[in-house]
Amino acid sequence: MNKWFKKITFQLVKKYRHSTLPGWLILALDIVMFFASFVLMEAFRAGGVANLSLRGTAVQLIISLMVTTLFFFVSGSYRGIIRHAGMNDIYKILIVTLGPMFLYWIVNMVNNQFRPPIIAKQYLLSYRESLTLYMILGFLMIISRLFMQRVYNDYFRRRRSTVNAVIYGAGAAGLMAYNALHQDPTHEYHIEAFIDDDMSKVNQELNGVSVMRARTVLTPEFVKRKDISQLIIAIPSIRMIHKQAITNRALDLGLTVKAVPHVSRWLNGTFSANQIQDIRIEDLLEREPIKMDNVNIVREVVDKVVLVTGAAGSIGSEICRQLMLYRPKKVVMLDQAESPMYDLQFELKNTYADRLDQMEFVIANVKDHARMEEVFQLYRPNLVYHAAAYKHVPFMEENPYEAVYVNVFGTRNVADLSVKYGVQKFVMISTDKAVNPTNVMGATKRMAEIYIQSRSTEQTHFVTTRFGNVLGSNGSVIPLFKKQLAAGGPLTVTHRDIIRYFMTIPEACNLVLEAGAMGEGGDIFVFDMGKPVRIYDMARKMIQLSGMHNIEIKEIGLRPGEKLYEELLATKENTIPTYHPKIMRAQVRRYPLDAIDREYNTLWDILETMDDMKIVAKMKDIVPEFLSNNSVYCQLDKKQD
Repeated sequence: MNKWFKKITFQLVKKYRHSTLPGWLILALDIVMFFASFVLMEAFRAGGVANLSLRGTAVQLIISLMVTTLFFFVSGSYRGIIRHAGMNDIYKILIVTLGPMFLYWIVNMVNNQFRPPIIAKQYLLSYRESLTLYMILGFLMIISRLFMQRVYNDYFRRRRSTVNAVIYGAGAAGLMAYNALHQDPTHEYHIEAFIDDDMSKVNQELNGVSVMRARTVLTPEFVKRKDISQLIIAIPSIRMIHKQAITNRALDLGLTVKAVPHVSRWLNGTFSANQIQDIRIEDLLEREPIKMDNVNIVREVVDKVVLVTGAAGSIGSEICRQLMLYRPKKVVMLDQAESPMYDLQFELKNTYADRLDQMEFVIANVKDHARMEEVFQLYRPNLVYHAAAYKHVPFMEENPYEAVYVNVFGTRNVADLSVKYGVQKFVMISTDKAVNPTNVMGATKRMAEIYIQSRSTEQTHFVTTRFGNVLGSNGSVIPLFKKQLAAGGPLTVTHRDIIRYFMTIPEACNLVLEAGAMGEGGDIFVFDMGKPVRIYDMARKMIQLSGMHNIEIKEIGLRPGEKLYEELLATKENTIPTYHPKIMRAQVRRYPLDAIDREYNTLWDILETMDDMKIVAKMKDIVPEFLSNNSVYCQLDKKQD
């Protein structure tokens, strides 16, 4: 018998050690526990095991078993996956135990009203007997599930490695993270401590784990003693500045940092270990979300035809997404890049399937005057957001002809057509590289600024928005670093001391829309970009976040036209505040349109020669502050001295 039992047990364990127990087996175990509970109940009734006698109780046992089995099926308590048992399974066990108790209570009450009773009392459990039986059964069912969970987690679950971690946040999210980590099929997590800033929780315990202060846990001594390798931030609504401070402190201790996402991003409202996300470098550069009063944007955009050039780019596509929120009459999205435009079209048509008549997708190049006039003639836009431009500094340094053709004369095409077709407002996306430019790209953007400033009329207001780098934009340093990390390094920086300003794409585009709404013509708006970031420090943090600490950072030297730091204002410019604290109006020199037209017409004639030196020389004549850096065009500056 013993040999047979061992054989059956071995086969069951072998078959189900990495899968879920079938419902019939759980039901069978629950019925066994019911029999055990009945025996214990009889022992209590008899005053001890020595006095136990089951004679005369067969009918009681059969009736109780039938009633209990009915509630097993009603509640579905045997259908749960034991390893993931939670509160919902407890509720089902309560149905199994409380249901029969109330049923016996009702039947006994009704039975007592009749003389003689409908059912002989010896066939029914009394109030006390049913209470005892089902309290024991509920206890056994809960204990058995906890026991099976523990056995599975300790002996049968597949794991690749053990992780000692701490959880920042001893609230509901922290507890959910703790439970989810213990169900992780890939790692065995040992939570060494909870960290919380609430002093009422410090020195308490959560699931048997101590709650401690950050200054106690996040120290080299504690991390080394407990062999901690990971910190999990489990405060979904944490302020950005606090999250960054915690992350930086943990990274300095060599920890991997992860975070529990906001509840709105949980899959189907439930949370599991695989939803705990790695902290990204973008999280360390973001700022507190800007609170926008979008009344001005609504007034500007609603029921208007809006043309967005460069619509498939990082900035242009986000402007299109945000414009669709303000119920425009139509958004005309124009770009010369076919594949990115297809992707944008696919995204927006799926997002706004009920508003297809409000979207138009046009393939065109802004330097093609005839094609652009056709677009203006067909759609008659009320607003233009001009984001089309070449922006890569090294490429434009090597191709000044294309830089001038697109960034200067492409802008002139769109600006002139905006005046001709009665556009109410033209908003140009510029860059901090237009300030005291040291490269061809920055100089072309400054020339575009000069032209549209001089082009403002009473009918068409021209506005420029100027800001620095945006996180995750095409060609920015972060995607480059990610590719280099994926390839095993090294990460390349042009100079150890180079710094840049950063903001998120949605933030930048929202500010563009707000600035465009407040512009009155000829304005240049600059955005509060926050504190500059040293690119070398960014690379170092990305390596820490990746966990690959042996990656090298290599200096490769400044690229042609590149400078160590960007400016948002030229030396002779000042700003005055606007009603929005993140947007300032720059006070800049203005040029008469006649003089600008003469200069640009001369540049057009030179452009036809396709002589790079002559083209750049004329650019320096138009923009005197354009002094090349680390470029073949530096010789032109020497000639001017």
